[in-house]
Amino acid sequence: GEAFETVSQLEELDLSWNSNIGGKLSLLTKKLREGCKLKCLKITDCNLMVKDGESLAELLNVIPNLEVLDLSINKNIGCSMKVIAQDLKNVPGLKELNLHMCGLKQDSLQGLDTALQHLAELRKLDISCNREIGGGFKASTAHLASLKNLEVLDLHQCCVTEEDMTVLSQVIPLLSSLQELNLSSNKNVGLSSDPLLSRLRFLPKLRSVTISNCGLGEESLSSLAEAALHLPELEILDLSWNKCVGGNLKLLLGALKLATEIQVFRLSSCNLVAEDLALLTSLRQDGHLARLQKLDLSYNNNISDEGWAVFCQGLGAFKELSELDVSLRPSSCRDCGPWFRELLAALTQLPALAELGMQRWALSESQRKQIEGFNQDNKRNIRFDC
Repeated sequence: GEAFETVSQLEELDLSWNSNIGGKLSLLTKKLREGCKLKCLKITDCNLMVKDGESLAELLNVIPNLEVLDLSINKNIGCSMKVIAQDLKNVPGLKELNLHMCGLKQDSLQGLDTALQHLAELRKLDISCNREIGGGFKASTAHLASLKNLEVLDLHQCCVTEEDMTVLSQVIPLLSSLQELNLSSNKNVGLSSDPLLSRLRFLPKLRSVTISNCGLGEESLSSLAEAALHLPELEILDLSWNKCVGGNLKLLLGALKLATEIQVFRLSSCNLVAEDLALLTSLRQDGHLARLQKLDLSYNNNISDEGWAVFCQGLGAFKELSELDVSLRPSSCRDCGPWFRELLAALTQLPALAELGMQRWALSESQRKQIEGFNQDNKRNIRFDC
């Protein structure tokens, strides 16, 4: 705090991961004066208390140039969020607000929404892992739709209810600049009858859609597939932990053909079957998925040896692939089948591959030697996680 009086030009301050700051933030904030140049303030996981929130609210009055505020992983700060929110109007140029795991409740969500009307420049809003805000979106989204510059919205693990989904289905499609949307670990995303996923078509700038563990059903997967036809810039699609994908990947066939920019495709624990892997390889052989760099097929134990063999035979076509994960579930152990030879042959055709996950596949002594000798023989440096 005393040092601040002599470094008036300071623009970035990161105090993160210092748990002893909790309860003492005023030692810093009371030294700051009007005209402070601070643009970035990060106080992640500092055990902040209620009175720290009050100190922070006072600080917002003297740092008008603030662009980034990160209070993540301070579970007690949520009790002060209404106070903090009232003074967010004093930082109208704020571009990034991170409140991940801050113990927010429904009333603090309402206070935050009121503040959003003053934050027209906001680019990123992260209120993830605040489970007690579930059910509070109906009364707290009046100003969210006004964030025409918002590019990143993270609502994962917020216990959103079906009623919340009704509101979000109306609001999220209005965020015309949105590029990244994370709704993971909210089961009602898939169970809700409201068409949020189908309305993603109105967000053509979307680059990343993460809906892992959302309880998707065949109907909601179809809605997503239809919307994805209108997302030409999609680069990341995460459908992990949605069991309905297994056997139904064909529903996404049209979208995957048009997804010329897709680079990351995550299908972990999706109950995939051999037919799904065959679809992926045929897509690539037909000239699609040309830019795919990361493919996660882990925890799909139902795929037969024949299915893995077909996949490995076509794997060499994924020339841009840098990461591939075919690991089994933690409770599993299974012998590598005859497809292992096909896998090694395919690796020689993948110049960009740097990491291959093969956890819990049991390798014979011969197979281990082949892996150990692969990098040397092929002058490569693939990290085999096995």
